[in-house]
Amino acid sequence: MRDPIAQLLSPRSVAVIGASADPKKTSGRPVAYLRKHGFAGRILPVNPKVAQIDDLVCYPDIASLPEVPEVAVVLLGAERAHLAVKELAERGCAAAIVLASGYTETGEEGARRQRELVEAAGAMRILGPNTIGLVNLTDGIVLSPSGALEMDHFPVGGIGVVSQSGGILGSLLSRAAARGIGLSKLIATSNEVDLELADFIEHLADDPATRVIALYVEAVRNPARFRAACLKAARAGKPVVAFKIGRSEAGAQAAVSHTGAMAGADRMYDALFCQVGVIRAQSFADLLDVPAALATGRRLRGRRVAILTSTGGAGTLVSDDLGVAGFETPAPDAPTAEALRALQTGSEAVLDRNPIDVTLAGLRPDLLRGAIRALLASPSYDALVVIVGSSSLAMPELLAGAIEDCLPDSDKPVMAYVSPHAPEIGALLTRRGVPAFAAAESCTAALAGMLQAAGFEAPAESAGALPSPDIGTLAHGSLDEAEAKSVFARFGVPCAAERVVRDAAEAEAAARELGGRVVLKILSSQITHKSDVGGVAVGLDAATIGPRLTQMASEVEARAGVLPQRFLVQQMVAGGTELILGLHRDALGTAVLLGMGGVTAELFQDTTLRLLPEQDGRLLPLDRTDARAMAMSLKTWPLLDGFRGRPRADVEALVDAIVAFSAMAAQLGERIVEAEINPVFVLPQGQGVRAADGVLVLA
Repeated sequence: MRDPIAQLLSPRSVAVIGASADPKKTSGRPVAYLRKHGFAGRILPVNPKVAQIDDLVCYPDIASLPEVPEVAVVLLGAERAHLAVKELAERGCAAAIVLASGYTETGEEGARRQRELVEAAGAMRILGPNTIGLVNLTDGIVLSPSGALEMDHFPVGGIGVVSQSGGILGSLLSRAAARGIGLSKLIATSNEVDLELADFIEHLADDPATRVIALYVEAVRNPARFRAACLKAARAGKPVVAFKIGRSEAGAQAAVSHTGAMAGADRMYDALFCQVGVIRAQSFADLLDVPAALATGRRLRGRRVAILTSTGGAGTLVSDDLGVAGFETPAPDAPTAEALRALQTGSEAVLDRNPIDVTLAGLRPDLLRGAIRALLASPSYDALVVIVGSSSLAMPELLAGAIEDCLPDSDKPVMAYVSPHAPEIGALLTRRGVPAFAAAESCTAALAGMLQAAGFEAPAESAGALPSPDIGTLAHGSLDEAEAKSVFARFGVPCAAERVVRDAAEAEAAARELGGRVVLKILSSQITHKSDVGGVAVGLDAATIGPRLTQMASEVEARAGVLPQRFLVQQMVAGGTELILGLHRDALGTAVLLGMGGVTAELFQDTTLRLLPEQDGRLLPLDRTDARAMAMSLKTWPLLDGFRGRPRADVEALVDAIVAFSAMAAQLGERIVEAEINPVFVLPQGQGVRAADGVLVLA
């Protein structure tokens, strides 16, 4: 028996519940579109008020159907849809597409209807509700009333689309068709009462007709399944490109730690996408542009781009935008320049710089072929952008053919920037295997996506959690700094030497014992940001610490209204780089944050996030590869790596600390409300790391 999702996408029979004989009505479109686009299976309309739709028998009810349909399109309103779903499920239908709105998106009454729908479906799979349905271009099957299906022809290709918005499905379908971009399947999951993003990512990862998966994401409702599905696609060699709406935030939620203010919900999506190889589309246009380039199957191995142009201004636009994004446009090497000179002589040709300006290329296909072949053969370039100027408008077929002829010579990416407003030329080129764009920024986005896809390697399956220490009974609520660092140390995070004291005499004794310069801090579970209320003093010794403690107690009481009873005398750590190591949790999961630390942590916002992996419903710690990648992704990484003669930092010790911190987060799980070390000092190579301050709030 076929898988229900395979049946949903490629049914041999379709019942249309509530079908209308008027193709102009929404309820009349599914039957009309199935026939218009050549569905070869059986169409079974159901409507008690209509005996026939065109030459099709229309049945009065589901019970009257002469066979069990593999898939049903339910066009009834929310108040009756569940009744049809129940009948279909009882007859053994594999899947139903429920188009009605009026469910969870409308409030509590809608949520009740949605629960009713789930109960009615039983084991039958549901797409929707509140969906526009699906379109399978590979097999010519359209199960949707979308007005975009009024078009007569759609290019068929290798891009599968899964959207959580029904309206966006029609938008992408029509835009892709106008640009010559071939799609395979389009599915609108909408409310996701049953089938969701992950189900279709998993299916498309196995679909031989799909090479790239494009997602329109409102919210990932099942992060663990989403992660697994995207990794499956990556291991199958199928890049996933996602456009996530809801990027702006009114502001970070109030939080005890710096971490809460620096790790907003959208940054968690960035972390999730990064870890599973999803390429994030930065604009809605990128959701077609980037997959169009990836669907060519060409591989980008570096950042060096040749720009071939016959119009200087457009070439400069592309070159400038590529440069901003970190791509290089080097001049041709000597043998390549010589090969280009052999094609065209005269002072008009500019062959010693990049963009490479070859005049008349748009009018002489032989010249264009020769230049493209020379640049693709050059070891100096990883990709080629061909500028299509106004001179090409007269002979677009010759231009497209000339570029297409050169594609078998190399697997390097080749794309076009169409400088005049000529969408028909762009569509022609795209259909010929040369993704064409009307904006210089689109060329850059496409190349950046290809570079990211080439650089991602799906991680191996996790072997399991690290050994965990016996943590005994932990307190509840906000721990003071000493208590927090005691927990960190049990998991293997090294902390600065320190002593807890209650008065000036004990502080003097502790300073003598620790030796050298020391730091004095208040100890309070009520005051987290101690420096804000005068609760930190540095550079003290046994002679100065007593009077400073007395003064500090008075200042803190005056500023915070709390008289501190306990203090911390800590060995002063110097000569290291200050970082912040924290934990953040939201609906997507639990993440570890690493960034520039100290009092400037929130000012510079140089941070990176990694979500903890999950296996069989339990959290696992980060591995050393992820931890090292976190450090290397910081803008401040050069400070750790010996910037301008600075001693190299003990990165391996930092990696150990990140892994240990993540192991604590994994073992304590939901007991941790907040956890943060700021700063953690990363000392010169061989000297380790030291946690110098800490926050821990336990439920």
